[in-house]
Amino acid sequence: MARRMSKAEKRATELVRLRMKESKSSELLGFDVESVHDGRAILRLDVRPRHKQIHGVVHGGILAALADTAAAIAAYTVVPRGVELATLELKINYLEPVPGGTVKADARVLRAGRNFIVTECEIFNQAGSLAAKALLTFSSAAGHTLRK
Repeated sequence: MARRMSKAEKRATELVRLRMKESKSSELLGFDVESVHDGRAILRLDVRPRHKQIHGVVHGGILAALADTAAAIAAYTVVPRGVELATLELKINYLEPVPGGTVKADARVLRAGRNFIVTECEIFNQAGSLAAKALLTFSSAAGHTLRK
């Protein structure tokens, strides 16, 4: 049974959904925001033929991009406004092939420091089996921008 979201969680989720519409890569890949709250983000991907590699399963790069996006959103929930994040490291283990269906990425912040945020992201297939697990580190910088 799905957990009910608080007003704050609903608001955060809607804000992230609006922001995600600005991301051409997330739009292209078809990532959907399910929920966002303190230190956690859950995203979905409805697998389409464009997500599959030559062997008929979701390409590992798509799953890595999903993990990176979910983990970044989770990390942004624990830093002050105006802090920019960049992926410093992403390590992913692919545990099962994903042939189709709806994929869910559940990202959580493990540790948030002044300069680095460490997260994990579990990716589940349609049946709810753990298909991949990622560990990600983000660098954070207050007062800096990633835009030129």
